[in-house]
Amino acid sequence: MPSPSTIRVAKKPLRLDDEMQFIRSWIEKPLSTGAVVPSSKALARNMARHVDPAATGPVIELGPGTGPVTAALVDHGIDPARLVLVEFNPDFCRLLRKRYPAATVLQGDAYRLRRLVETTLREPAAAIVSSLPLLTKPLRTRLRLMADAVSVMKQSAPFVQFTYGLVPPIPKTLASISAEASNLIWLNLPPARVWVYRGR
Repeated sequence: MPSPSTIRVAKKPLRLDDEMQFIRSWIEKPLSTGAVVPSSKALARNMARHVDPAATGPVIELGPGTGPVTAALVDHGIDPARLVLVEFNPDFCRLLRKRYPAATVLQGDAYRLRRLVETTLREPAAAIVSSLPLLTKPLRTRLRLMADAVSVMKQSAPFVQFTYGLVPPIPKTLASISAEASNLIWLNLPPARVWVYRGR
């Protein structure tokens, strides 16, 4: 049986591999990847805590990358079999299928959400958790994504989105949704904020 020190050493390369994959992906397509390194555990936990494990229905994650928020969702009590992971990068998709074999991994454009998940969902989603770089997209594209999200979720289900930006990724002034923001999460590179939107 390996000693605890051996186990600790074995875990480190996995995180380093994830960071290298993110850096490579960001260099190749910075506007698609949106982050240089994966989300920190602090940010991932903050996002996951807005999802009620007792709520029924699938939990959709947009832009999971190498899966730090996915891991936080599972640690929070979400059954991996309920997860629908929507990822554009085929390398990340292969990694996610290996790490979360019970989850449904869809390779495609999350900004066409309703079309992408319509044949997969058997009931409305309990939540959507997004790591998409929304502020790199035109407002019209962001609003279409939010409309798609509301259409595939249960009423008042949370749409959880993090951002590095100083402004909300979806305007707070929309009459059809409510919005609340977390404090700045300093234990992330760069510091980030979590926004939670709900349809009214």
